[in-house]
Amino acid sequence: MSATVANRWILAGLALCSVIGVVPLAWAQNPASSVSAAAPLGAVVRSLPDFTDLVEQVGPSVVNIRTVERVTPRNNPGGMDEEMLEFFRRFGLPMPNIPRQQPGPRRNTPQDEDQQQPRGVGSGFVLTSDGFVLTNAHVVDGADEVLVTLVDKREFKARIVGADKRTDVAVVKIEASGLPAVKIGDVNRLKVGEWVMAIGSPFGLENSVTAGIVSAKQRDTGDYLPFIQTDVAINPGNSGGPLINMRGEVVGINSQIYSRSGGYMGIAFAIPIDEAMRVSEQLRTSGRVTRGRIGVQIDQVTKDVAESIGLGKPQGALVRGVETGSPAEKAGIEAGDIIIKIDGKTIEKSSDLPRLVGNTKPGTRSTLTVFRRGATKDLIVTVGELEPDKTARAKPEKEDRPKVTGSVTAFGLTVSDLTDAQKRELKTKGGVRVEAATDAAARAGLREGDVIVSVANTEINSVKELEALLAKVDKTKPLSLLFRRGDWAQYIVIKPTSR
Repeated sequence: MSATVANRWILAGLALCSVIGVVPLAWAQNPASSVSAAAPLGAVVRSLPDFTDLVEQVGPSVVNIRTVERVTPRNNPGGMDEEMLEFFRRFGLPMPNIPRQQPGPRRNTPQDEDQQQPRGVGSGFVLTSDGFVLTNAHVVDGADEVLVTLVDKREFKARIVGADKRTDVAVVKIEASGLPAVKIGDVNRLKVGEWVMAIGSPFGLENSVTAGIVSAKQRDTGDYLPFIQTDVAINPGNSGGPLINMRGEVVGINSQIYSRSGGYMGIAFAIPIDEAMRVSEQLRTSGRVTRGRIGVQIDQVTKDVAESIGLGKPQGALVRGVETGSPAEKAGIEAGDIIIKIDGKTIEKSSDLPRLVGNTKPGTRSTLTVFRRGATKDLIVTVGELEPDKTARAKPEKEDRPKVTGSVTAFGLTVSDLTDAQKRELKTKGGVRVEAATDAAARAGLREGDVIVSVANTEINSVKELEALLAKVDKTKPLSLLFRRGDWAQYIVIKPTSR
């Protein structure tokens, strides 16, 4: 046998040994003789997890949910299967172009009347042994009847206790006892890369088990929910089913997928179970969810803005607008403030604020720590109750343009003093109006009609004050600027032109 052939057989043997986990005897007796391609010392060999025990433990607690609604058959395009119609509705896909029947004389028949028709299929899991079941709000939304099927094939008509569309959580009740309830896990212990399992009814295929890992935590896709992202195979029908850790505990409710085709693409989102439990407790108690509100419109704080105004790092929620008569306005919060804490809890990103305020009981006196013009300030706000979303107010009609009274050519700005009417409309005591923006100012995003409120953490009340301040600043360094656009406030950073 040639040396080349022998080497190939040795490499093949080593590869096979590495696959089946066998160490050659010569290596065991003399590890130092191993080749440099061997696995590094201290490497941990892990076997793939076995989910069989988890399925036996949690499987009996998972239910299939079917919903029924009154429909007129002629509204079903082409007599398409109702589950397929629900697939198109749920994931926002365009309905297929099915030729309509040719018009002609028609008699009224019993089939023309509203009938009970299948609407959709979802999943859920037993929360308590006396029949409370947790699922998604979108699973039961619009249903005239909800049918829950247990693993032992018993079927019950369920009563919708309550549903919360903001978090997509719903609770239904069936008249049964001695049911196997799930164990609730601790989301804080969940780690990225950890194995998780899902049980549900994708496309109506009951008790389907899929598995994967946690891809990310605190994934922001909504105002009130920092989702758990996984690569567990989730499809229409899995909605409402549990996400389970390796200890057999429910850590989330499978709720959404990211998909360009409507099917599984490796990105799924689950509602953290701690958030879902808070909602479910309120639904079981009162049938609705009460949330706090303070009446501000917010935005992210960018790294450039944070550094330029002395905040240090990008954190908190930038207040872009304050609603008239809201708890925030009464507490003294202003557009341009950056809320960095609520009751001592740090606001790391803007989406943290709606969740923390929403979880605060209306009527609670809370302390908001805001960053304003280079310094922090504590404000006491009495949290109100969240109302249905209001339609955004239309922008006021433009008034006669005031006379241009100044120009700051160094940054490409042409500005004018505000009229008294404009100050009343904007509810501001000062500021200057941008008449034109070119060069650095235009690149930063300023445009005609914007109102500059402060520069470098200093309030601006007139064109004269702005000119005096800009004459002193170092024009080779970035300059922070707070401006208003209609009802909104925003920070920008004007960067010097590189030479």
